Amino acid sequence: MFSPCLLFSGTLKPSIDRMANVRRSGRITLQARDENAPEQNVKITRKRKSEPSKKMPPAVTKQSYEIQKRWSEEGASPCVLVETPHKELVMTRDLSGFKQFRFKNIFIKTSPLPCLSWASSDDVWIKMLNKELKYVHDKGFLQQHPKLKSKMRAILLDWLLEVSEVYTLHRETAYLAQDFFDRFMLTQDDMEKDRLQLIGITALFIASKIEEIYPPKLHEFAYVTDGACEEEAILEMELVMLKALNWNLCPETVITWLKLYAQVESLKDGVNFLVPQFSQDTYIQITQLLDLAMLDINSLDYQYGILAAAAFCHFFSFDVVLKVSGLTWDNIAPCVRWMTPFMCTVSACPRAELKDFKKVTSDDRHNIQTHVDYLSMLSDAHQRQPDSQDRLSPAAIGGILTPPKSTEKPANH
Repeated sequence: MFSPCLLFSGTLKPSIDRMANVRRSGRITLQARDENAPEQNVKITRKRKSEPSKKMPPAVTKQSYEIQKRWSEEGASPCVLVETPHKELVMTRDLSGFKQFRFKNIFIKTSPLPCLSWASSDDVWIKMLNKELKYVHDKGFLQQHPKLKSKMRAILLDWLLEVSEVYTLHRETAYLAQDFFDRFMLTQDDMEKDRLQLIGITALFIASKIEEIYPPKLHEFAYVTDGACEEEAILEMELVMLKALNWNLCPETVITWLKLYAQVESLKDGVNFLVPQFSQDTYIQITQLLDLAMLDINSLDYQYGILAAAAFCHFFSFDVVLKVSGLTWDNIAPCVRWMTPFMCTVSACPRAELKDFKKVTSDDRHNIQTHVDYLSMLSDAHQRQPDSQDRLSPAAIGGILTPPKSTEKPANH
C-alpha cells in the first residue's frame, strides 16, 4: 500500500488526471480527508474550470434555490407583493387574525365599477374591500375606558364637524379624523376624559395634512381649543397617534363609499369616471344623515361601505343600491333598520342646503363639511328608539369641550 503523498509524484500525476473524470467523486472524498496535501484542491478547481458547461446546471439550480430561500427568510411572499384578484380573494377569507374583533356583513362581491381606462376595475374594487378588513373599528373600545361614555364621543365629533366648517375643511378630512380617533382609542386603555379634546384636534390636524391642499396651521388648531391644547401638546400627541396607528392612515371612509355609490348611480360617461356626475343637492341630503348617524357609537357596529349603502337605501330603491354596491338585502337590512330613526329625524328638520364658501368653487362646495345642531338631532333620534339604553344628555357633561363660538373666530379663518 502506498502513502497518499505519492499521489502527487511525477510518476502518478498523468494517471490521476485521466482518472479524475471517471472517479471524481471518489477522489474528492479521499482528498478531502488528506490534510497534508493542500495542492489537491487546486487540481480539482482547475479541472472544474476546464469544464464549465457540465457545471452550469447545478449553478443555476443553486442560485434559484438561494433566491427562494431569501424570500422565506424575510417573511415575504410574491403573492403578497404582487396583488392579483385571485390572491386577494383568498386572503380575505382568512380572518383568523381578527378573532378579537366583531365583524359583520363581510362580503366579497362582483365589482360594480365600469371599465376604467386608467386601472383595472376589479383591482380597484378588491383593494377597497381589503381596506374594510385592514382598518378595524369597534364600539367595544369603550370597555377599555371605564371613565368615558358614548355621549362624550358624540360631543367631540360634533365639535370636530363645527371646526371643519369654520376652517373650510373637506368632508373626507372630518371623516378621516373620526376614523383616526376611533381606531386610536381601540389601542389605548383607561383614557382620561380631559384628554379627548387633545386627541380629537390632533386627529383633525393629521387628517388635514393628508387631505387638504392648504391645511390650517398648527397654531390655528391650538387656537380653536380656546387654550385647552397647546401647540407642543398637539405635536406630542401626533407622534403618539401615528405610532399607535402604525402609520395606517388611508382607510376608505364612509364618504369615500358614498361618493363611489353616487357616481356609479349617475354615471353617464364612463371615460370621465373621476369627474363627479351626481346631484349635489341629493348628495348633501345623504351626507347630513351620515353626519348624524356617525355620532352614535353604534355606527361602529357596521363597516363603512355598509353604512354608506344603508344611507343610500333611504333615498333610492334597493335595486339601485344593489346596482351600485352589489350588496344583498341581508347585508344591509340590519343597518337600514338601525338608521331609520336618524332618517326620521333628518326628514323632520329643515332640508339641507348648499352653502357658499370663500375661495371654494361652485362645483366643489358639496365637498366642504358643514355643521348643524347635530346634538339636538341626535337626542331626538334616540327618543325615537324606545329600546335605547344610552340617551344623549349634553348638559350632563357640559364643560368638557370649550371652543369659542364661530362668530368669535378671526375673519381670515
